[in-house]
Amino acid sequence: MPNPDPRRSTVLITGAGGFVGSMLCRKLGTESYDVRAVVRNRTKEFSQTLGVIYIESDLLTERSLVDLCSGVDCVVHLAGRAHVLREKKVDPLDAFRQVNSELTLRLARQAALSGVRRFIFISSIGVNGNKTEERPFDESSQPNPEAYYAVSKFEAEQRLIELAATTSMELVIVRPPLIFGVDAPGNFGRLLKVVASNLPLPLSNINNLRSLVSVQDVVSFIELAIHHPSAAGELFLLSNGDDVSTTQIVRSLACGMGKKNFFFFLPSRLLEVGAAIVGKTGMYTQLFGSLQIDSSKAQRTLGWRPTAKTCSELEEVGRLYADRNSKA
Repeated sequence: MPNPDPRRSTVLITGAGGFVGSMLCRKLGTESYDVRAVVRNRTKEFSQTLGVIYIESDLLTERSLVDLCSGVDCVVHLAGRAHVLREKKVDPLDAFRQVNSELTLRLARQAALSGVRRFIFISSIGVNGNKTEERPFDESSQPNPEAYYAVSKFEAEQRLIELAATTSMELVIVRPPLIFGVDAPGNFGRLLKVVASNLPLPLSNINNLRSLVSVQDVVSFIELAIHHPSAAGELFLLSNGDDVSTTQIVRSLACGMGKKNFFFFLPSRLLEVGAAIVGKTGMYTQLFGSLQIDSSKAQRTLGWRPTAKTCSELEEVGRLYADRNSKA
């Protein structure tokens, strides 16, 4: 059983100003945890949540790491680099490694030296690969990272496992797929804008299956992983549990927005070739390929349950997005 009074815990959250981190801070603060929320820039507006102290730090100096980890029970490491701008003389893999692997290891080493009980690392399903063919990914699936981002996350996982083997600090690794919500950045944020525009889309013949996870469910899992004894030393893959096609994703968002999108047919091969010509092969895979996850271990081991069906949550996201934009 979980610790009966986990609220005594002091939790350090990196990437606290981000999409998942900001919601996690609010959730833990209202649950009476003592939260140290690490942000890169305190000039940004942050909601004043009881129990949450916002600390400006880039995590780059040893002194800052010592101060941040002192007296902490659990570190939730969300901070990372997801994109590398096209800059001359910049090796993109090295840029990802510096933040997602090297910085992560330095933080974890200091956490172990400071007596932190548990370190939760939010990785990526990209470590397993960018698509599934015959069966969903689960925790026993062989890693096959392709994108530089995923490579750096996998390298971080391996180095954390080596560190945990030589210290008393417990390690929990979480690999989520696309995390969705009304404030989601990146591809999902762009998809919301496309759906809201009511543009015709070439999605009438898409029969793929993709696993998603809502930001609320990611936050609920992280809170459980902070204190559940059975999470120690484990890897978990997360999903909402019911896989959907790209067409279903768009229809659900459109339904929530009160829109009716028009889909038309284009041969998938033509779309694939067109994506390759413009250098968007990765985007084609994300839109038209399948990526399924078996998250039964998280449910079986920790008793975690997603809060709602994916399409219902996507409709709610669409409604919230439309409401927000109507008031803008």
